[in-house]
Parts: sequence; structure tokens; C-alpha cells
Amino acid sequence: MFKPRALALTALAAVGALSLSACGGSSSGSTASAVIPELSPDQKVEITFESYNLTQAGVWTDTVKGLVADFEKAHPNITVHAQPPQGGSGPAGSNTISSVQTQLLAGHAPEVAQLTFDGLDFAATQLGAQPISDLVGQKAIDDALGGAHPFHPKAMHLADWNGKTYGIPYVFSTPVLFYNATALEKAGVPADTDLSTWDKVEAAAKAVSAKTGKPSLDVACTSIGGNWCMQGIFKSNGASVLSDDRKTIQFGSDAAIDTVTKMAQLTKDGVLRNADANSQLEGLAKGDSAFLLQSSAVQGMLMQAAAKGGWKLKAAGMPAFGSKPAVPTNSGSALFILSQDPAKQRASWEFIKFMTSDHAYEQISTKIGYLPLRTSLTQQGGSLYDWAQKNPLLAPNLAQLDRLQPWVSYPGNSYVQVDDVLGKAVEAVVYYGKDPKSTMQDAQQRAQDLIK
Repeated sequence: MFKPRALALTALAAVGALSLSACGGSSSGSTASAVIPELSPDQKVEITFESYNLTQAGVWTDTVKGLVADFEKAHPNITVHAQPPQGGSGPAGSNTISSVQTQLLAGHAPEVAQLTFDGLDFAATQLGAQPISDLVGQKAIDDALGGAHPFHPKAMHLADWNGKTYGIPYVFSTPVLFYNATALEKAGVPADTDLSTWDKVEAAAKAVSAKTGKPSLDVACTSIGGNWCMQGIFKSNGASVLSDDRKTIQFGSDAAIDTVTKMAQLTKDGVLRNADANSQLEGLAKGDSAFLLQSSAVQGMLMQAAAKGGWKLKAAGMPAFGSKPAVPTNSGSALFILSQDPAKQRASWEFIKFMTSDHAYEQISTKIGYLPLRTSLTQQGGSLYDWAQKNPLLAPNLAQLDRLQPWVSYPGNSYVQVDDVLGKAVEAVVYYGKDPKSTMQDAQQRAQDLIK
């Protein structure tokens, strides 16, 4: 379970000191002197697009490849070679930056990379991601994010860093509680039962577990690879992982300790299942569990499983702790330009605009389940209106976007290790009964040492 993260960390450690020389200098100091020129009609350009969605078979890969083909048809002078991250395995997106960095050292990095938001600090300051607002000008950024169906305000600037746009938000979700409504009904729980708080979720899960004789709840946030939504669970209980000035790790606070203690109680009460991310996804799909808190990136696959298995899939928002408001954080990624060649930069920008266009979100949202970041597409008159009306699974995810708080990236070169320290500590408390206070405070201290 821990090996893929360890491999990613080893790759970062091995080449971290070389990243600046490999990239030609820190991108924070690499400001374009002029806007990159447009391509001439007969100018042929080839670029590579690295996407972690291509590590996932089925709707993920099929949708990305379909969009690439649509782009090439619309831009016959630009060829896009789409590839998954190189080396490693594990949760989707977990080795994206180490893959790019290794390729940088070998002299053949992708021109466009889909990188997760937890690596934003590193991508902007160490990896060599180019400030897109410098490359194309702020007006081009504003035009790309605007239009008839503009990006949601909460999504627009998630990949901005120190006043510049380094990435264009691409695909993400808020934490969604998917559940098997058929299993609930068999356990005597109404399919439309209120699941707005953890207490109510536990009550429903206890009823299902009593019927099936096994734990029925999976929470991806509390497993390795789920720290993006664990941040939201912390925030929902008044805790945070990093101070506002980005200098102090805070997941050993009283509020954070209380949070993992409450999640551990779900395990002690026999409703929370100890399973890794892949087993959790398969569990709901196969009927081994009845609840899964996870990114809506799994929605398309779950819909197919429900149709095949003859059960009804429903969804609710992230549960709250009593009367405290739930605070959803975002999963997912943005698209970054890594090339320093002006022609490839321009081709990359054209590609990024296409992959975040109305057409792209029509495909990404309906086929995979990610949020349509151009949310007015789902409103009356928009191309996704009819689909949204027929797809109640979208509603909780879309509603949570209005109160979204960003997935926090840790400072420094050891951000992957910090994330790993937290993930292991949460698992130790929630699933293995370790003392919450000593475990979380020890993890906080070790993480603090890593960002000094």
C-alpha cells in the first residue's frame, strides 16, 4: 500500500536538487519577455500531454483519448501524443510530478502535464512550470476562463501562484457520498434518508451492517491517497493542516485529534471498513459495501456497475460534524505548460484551451463524472441542462462547489513526504487503534521538520 508513495518520494529526493538546472532556472524567475507568437497555418507542431487519467481504463482513458482526437481534428497542424505518467503505480495522480521531473532530467519532458493541486507550490517554484499569464497575457487567460459559460469563481484561480497563473484548472470534484440505495432499503432505511451528518451516516451504516454482517462504510479520505478530502474533513471540524502563513503544520492540534478520534469511532463501532482505495471502489461496485465517500471521478464507473448489478446508486454531500457546516475541498488537477519552446508553448496553450472548453466539459462531466467547471452549462439553455435534470447524482457535487475551499499544497521539496506522514498517521489511528493524541502530534512534529 505504501510502496508507490515511497517510490514517488525517492524519485523526488533523487532529483530535487537538480530540478532548477534541468528546467533552466526556477519558473518564478522565468518571465516571458513577450507574448508567444501565434502558429502559422502551415506550421506543424508536436506536443506530448501527460495525463494520470490515462492510467485508468474505461471511461477515463476513453474520454481523454476522444478529446485529443477532437482537438487534432480541429487543429490539423498540431499532433498530440497522450501518455500516462511514467513509472510507479498507486492512486491516480500520486506520481505525476515525480514522473515529469524524471523526464525533465532525461531531456524529454511532456509539454503539457496534468498535475494535482497538492504539488502547486513545487510545480511553480521548482519544477519549471511556465507562468501561462506571462506566455499569453492576462487578457487571454481571462478570455479562456470566461465566455458564454465562464468557470465557476471558486475554480478559476486554484492554480494561480504569487499573482500569476501557472495552471488552468482541469478536472476535479468535491467529496461525494455515493451509496447503494437498494441495500439501504433492504436494511429498512429509506433510500432518501438524511445523510447530512456523520451521526446520521453511522446510524444508516449500522442498519446495513446489521443486515449484512459486515462493515458497510468506506471513506477514501482516511486511507493513503485520500488526503485531499481528509483536509475537508479536518476543516469541517474546525481543524486545518497548515497555517495561513504556510509556516506551521497543524494536523496535531486538538481539533485535528478530535477529528481522527471521531473517525476511528466508526471503525470501533463496526461500520467503517479497513480497505485501500481500489478495494473501496470495488466494494461499492460489487455490493461488498453500501457507502463510499470519494471523488465524483468514480461516478461513471459506479453508474455502470449499478446498472449491471441491478441496484440503485444515489449520492449525498460530504457529511458534517453535528451543526458545524461541512467544508468540502477539491480533488483533481490543473494543466501546466512545461516547454520553453515558443511554438510548442503556443500549441500547448491551444490544447489547454480546448481541454477546458464547453465541449470538453460536456464530455468529461457526462462520461466520467467530474464537475463541469463551466457550471452554467447545467443551467437552462446550457448544453448540459437536460443531462443535469436527469442526473440527480450531480446535485450534491455542484452545490458543494459554492462553498469550496482549496486543497492545500505544502511548502518545500518534501511535500510528498509530508502528505505521506499525515496519511499514515490517520490510517494508524482510524483503522489500527493507535492513540490519537500521540500519533497526530508526532506526525505534526515530523512534518514540521520536513518543511523547515
